Amino acid sequence: MIMAGDFRKGVTVEIDGQVWSIADFQHVKPGKGAAFVRTRLKNVMTGAVLERTFSPTDKYPKAHIETKEMQYLYSDGELYYFMDTESYEQLALNHDNVEDAIDFIIEESTVTVRFYKGQPFSVAAPNFVELTITETEPGFKGDTATGTTKPATLETGYVINVPLFVNEGDKIRIDTRTGEYMSRV
Repeated sequence: MIMAGDFRKGVTVEIDGQVWSIADFQHVKPGKGAAFVRTRLKNVMTGAVLERTFSPTDKYPKAHIETKEMQYLYSDGELYYFMDTESYEQLALNHDNVEDAIDFIIEESTVTVRFYKGQPFSVAAPNFVELTITETEPGFKGDTATGTTKPATLETGYVINVPLFVNEGDKIRIDTRTGEYMSRV
């Protein structure tokens, strides 16, 4: 059990039979009245977001999320297939489960699949990935000091803003948490 006063970002709890992840929290101690905890919760199964306040003494069971490293194999248009690298079992997930990571993974990439009570609910790409640019306007010599950017399409189809000196065919490093260009590889 975890008390609402101990809520932190990323903690998962069971509330009313549903599993929620703490997306944001704030401990409030008004001048008059009792203290409370204002939270923004995200349902880990459906993705729904809820804002709710709790008394710091409220207790809720902590939800245990299992994670497993898996390899992304392919997509058949509707489902995305992943393989457990230890048992070689395959797992098919729909777009709702992989939408946060699919822009940053290519075939044979290693990802983290999260499970709750044996049910997979989300896929997370590594924090940093290296992908190749398949389409962008050509850069010009001397385009390094301006700090301006141009759109570039990656091999996954994701469009990202890159500095002017980056060219088609270049391999770049991307921070998947923000979706931003980090450096040229």
